[in-house]
Amino acid sequence: MANIKQILEYLKLDGDVDDFEIIHKNIEKDIIFKGTNLWILVFAIIVASVGLNMNSTAVIIGAMLISPLMGPINGMGYSIATYNFPLFRKAIKNFGFAVGASLVASTVYFAITPISTAHSELLARTSPTIYDVLIALFGGLAGIVAISSKQKGNVIPGVAIATALMPPLCTAGYGLATGQFYYFFGAFYLFTINTVFIAISAMVVSQILKFPIRTLVDTNRKSVVNRWISVVIVVTIIPSIYFGYGLVQKEKFIDNATKFVNNVLVFEGNFLIKNVVDGDRREVTLVYGGNALTDEQKLKIRMKAADFGLDRSSILVEQGVAFDKGDPSVLQVERLKAEMISQNEKLKEKDAEINVLKTRNDIGKELLAEIKTIYPKTDVCIYSEATKFTDSLRNSEQLALVVFHSYSEEYTAEEKNQIRKWIRQRLKTEAIRVYFYY
Repeated sequence: MANIKQILEYLKLDGDVDDFEIIHKNIEKDIIFKGTNLWILVFAIIVASVGLNMNSTAVIIGAMLISPLMGPINGMGYSIATYNFPLFRKAIKNFGFAVGASLVASTVYFAITPISTAHSELLARTSPTIYDVLIALFGGLAGIVAISSKQKGNVIPGVAIATALMPPLCTAGYGLATGQFYYFFGAFYLFTINTVFIAISAMVVSQILKFPIRTLVDTNRKSVVNRWISVVIVVTIIPSIYFGYGLVQKEKFIDNATKFVNNVLVFEGNFLIKNVVDGDRREVTLVYGGNALTDEQKLKIRMKAADFGLDRSSILVEQGVAFDKGDPSVLQVERLKAEMISQNEKLKEKDAEINVLKTRNDIGKELLAEIKTIYPKTDVCIYSEATKFTDSLRNSEQLALVVFHSYSEEYTAEEKNQIRKWIRQRLKTEAIRVYFYY
């Protein structure tokens, strides 16, 4: 029972909580967007837009670090938890202004930049899933805990990077500037997820830490607020679950398709020269070269897809290059194929020989480690394999030579006999010579 109490003591948050008045003032100050905060936001948006435009992860991270967008979001969560509706309206107003300014700045940048290619960093912000909800939720929890603590540490910059508020806004600006509204809605939905769940995190922690309610509010109004919070959470999270399910299914399809492709690299004299796995459309295109594929062969290839959990209708089999069987070029291909198989077999034999040699090199080390547990005085073990030659007509004999050396104490006759018996059992051979030195 005492141990449980000690563990709970370690998990308590209120021990490091800063003065409530200081927390309130800090949150209230970070809500406001004017002057310095506004210019920092605009500059951060431009930096993030350039980073997305040039596909530079380092630049994007730098923009996230200098962005002040977390302030009004934490303010919204805090004000809901304390039922401070004037502060909530102020946070919403400033947040809306910040979002509008960010969209304008990023849209203007992408409208005038000569580079309009959507790179990977930009595309990554257009398809949010349930995993983004988890990142925003736990990142927001870390952020509000740090804000309310006396020891702020370096958590806030890490939260800014993890929750990634800036890049989705910039991507939304890219969608507006280029008229690609799919990008705009996908990125803005990701930004909405981050906003809602960071605010929810701030609200939950504020209630857990029992931040004081600074205004009078009746029970009915509290119920209305709680209902609206539930509605916002459900409306925000349902699409992300759908997209998350789609992402899991897409990754599963790509994994199964890759295994299937590796299984049909060579099929009845035909060689796969190209394959395309389309995870979005759930299609696999196979292009073969070699003998002309018949309809029956194509059907066999598609039937194999069922072994990998794939629908055979999603497998497209095409003929790339076809030769007649009597064509000299086909004969040349077959000869090259046979030569490649032969070379591969030789490489496998060489690898097996190398593995045997590596294993032999480790035998002495293993013997020393094992014998030291019985005879700690053993300091050195030498293991070698040798061939014994004689003048007789008999064939040469393969022997294993083992030498044990002790610096401190000589081996007794009984110990030598026991070690020789142990070595024969350990190496499973009688063709062995064991020597002892002191």
